[in-house]
Amino acid sequence: MESLDRLARERAKAGLTRHLRPRPAGDSVVDLAGNDYLGLSGHVAVVSAARSALEAYGLGATGSRLVRGSTDAHAALESSLASWLGAEAALVFSSGYLANLAVIRAVAAVGDLVVSDAFNHASLIDGCKISGLPVTVAPHNDPAGVAAILDAHPGRTAAVVTESVFSVDGDLAPLAELHAVTSARGALLIVDDAHALGLLGGSGSGGVAAAGLAGKPDVIVTATLSKSLGGAGGVVAGAGPVIRHLVDTGRTFIYDTAPPPSVVAGVHAAVGLAQAADDRRATLFERGARIAARLRSAGFEVADPAAGVLSVPAPGPEAAVGWAADCRDRGVAVGCFRPPSTPDGSSRLRLTVNAGVPEADFARALDVIVECAP
Repeated sequence: MESLDRLARERAKAGLTRHLRPRPAGDSVVDLAGNDYLGLSGHVAVVSAARSALEAYGLGATGSRLVRGSTDAHAALESSLASWLGAEAALVFSSGYLANLAVIRAVAAVGDLVVSDAFNHASLIDGCKISGLPVTVAPHNDPAGVAAILDAHPGRTAAVVTESVFSVDGDLAPLAELHAVTSARGALLIVDDAHALGLLGGSGSGGVAAAGLAGKPDVIVTATLSKSLGGAGGVVAGAGPVIRHLVDTGRTFIYDTAPPPSVVAGVHAAVGLAQAADDRRATLFERGARIAARLRSAGFEVADPAAGVLSVPAPGPEAAVGWAADCRDRGVAVGCFRPPSTPDGSSRLRLTVNAGVPEADFARALDVIVECAP
């Protein structure tokens, strides 16, 4: 306990203490921190589908997917996700985190090396660690760097792991260029499409589809169902043998209780809404460009977002925490990212665009963010 107290004091001194802040139902805060990009989490059709499944199946799945946890709702969602993503098959997990752990660990059965982008999400990093394979970190968004790493290990079966839209900085990976590198060298490309699904590609089919890679047998797509789809859970989509291998060997699939049927049914309804949500996507991109322009006019170095994430530099962790707190006190929720969520010495606000926020609230939130800047 003394050691834990010492570590807590060190984190506090570095401005890295974190706090849980429970929110009440129906709070009036303008949400530019969550990931409900299309505003579907409370859509009447989504809630209705979840309610019907709750009444039909009960509260929980009652077991793992291979025991009693798989329902008709799970199978229907997997079929729809595979079709939407242009994949041969799909498998639903309880979270995107667990999906990433499973798919990277699965590579260990046939692989010799994992190459991971330097800015990858923690779930991808943890998946690389538990794979048991040698892991080489590639420079961020650098296909030439990835090629050099693969060329330095000739004859080894490799997997290259990246996000499509990066979760903190919000920039877009050069997926087509990366695939050209991996396919020429017989490597597998694993893409976490969490922040692009529902936003990029035709009918919101994601960053992999937008790059022309949907259905490629050497590409595996993962995603969370908690962002544009407003629910919870994760998915792996890819070739049939990949999904079969995960069903047989994926520890975070086999030994985890299945996601509740009510959540799965709500997500399934959200998939249909997201496919037809061109108007919401247009609103999101217009708002993203507007936020970036407003912040640039206030002196911040902010690029137009590739999807729904904007990264705003802060002078340090304490300044980022204070900025976010001041915004919260004025009724606007923004993300605050500090190490280890960001590289050492780099802190920022992360703003996420929500197409479901009323226009007047969105405009007010922009004013608050600029006025509260350190």
